[in-house]
Amino acid sequence: MSSFNKDSLYAQPVSDLAPFAFDGKVAAVFTDMIQRSVPGYALSLQLIGICADRYVQAGSRVYDLGCSLGAASLAVRAGTTTPHQLIAIDQSPEMVTACREHLQATAESPVELQCADVRDVPIEDASLVILNFTLQFIPPTDRAHLLTRVYHGLRPGGVLVLSEKIQAPTEHQDQRWIDLHHRFKRLQGYSALEISQKRAALDAVLIPETAAQHQTRLNDLGFASVDPILQCLNFCTLLAVK
Repeated sequence: MSSFNKDSLYAQPVSDLAPFAFDGKVAAVFTDMIQRSVPGYALSLQLIGICADRYVQAGSRVYDLGCSLGAASLAVRAGTTTPHQLIAIDQSPEMVTACREHLQATAESPVELQCADVRDVPIEDASLVILNFTLQFIPPTDRAHLLTRVYHGLRPGGVLVLSEKIQAPTEHQDQRWIDLHHRFKRLQGYSALEISQKRAALDAVLIPETAAQHQTRLNDLGFASVDPILQCLNFCTLLAVK
C-alpha cells in the first residue's frame, strides 16, 4: 500500500455522508491528505525532530500517541541519536497496518507499534510525548485525564509536543481563519465540494479548542512552561516542559 496516493475521497457528491473515520480508505491517502490540509504540517514535523534532539533523555521512552502513518516517529528517529525506546500507538487497525509497512520501509531503527486507544496506554519513564493532531479527536471530557497521565508519565525535564487545530477567541476571528484555511486548501487542489463535504464529515468528530484553553489546562496540570512554537492559520504547536 502506498502512503502517497492522492486524496480524492470527497471529490464526488456523497448522499449519506458518514462521520470522518480513520479507516482503510483514509489510511491509503493519509499522507497526501494531511500535507494538503494542514498548513505548516511539514514544519511541525521538523520541530518534533528538533525537540527530540534537545529533550530526549538516554534510556527514556518516547511516545507518539495517535501515530497515524508514523511521520512524527520518523521525525524523532531523524532528530536524535540518543538511545531511547520509541512507542507509536494508534487505535485504527487500518492505520496501524499501513504505518507498519511505512516504518519498515523507511525507519532504520525499531519502533514499537501498538494498536490501542491512547486513553488506555500507560505512559511511563518518558522524556518526550507527542500528540500531533490527535487530542482534537479525543472527546473533550477525556482530554484532561489523558494529559494528566502524560504529565505523570514524563521524567523531570521531559516535554509534551502538542499540535492541534484551534478555535479563535472570537467568532469573527474564527470565521476569518476558516476562510483563509479553505483558500489554502483550494491552492492545494481541493475543490469547493471536497472542502465542504470533508468539513461536514469532521464536524462530529474533530472538536477544536482555543490555544488559551490548551495552555491553561497544561499549566493547571503542573507543567513548568507552555510555549507556542508554531502557528499557521488555525493550527498550532505547543511545547509543554515538565
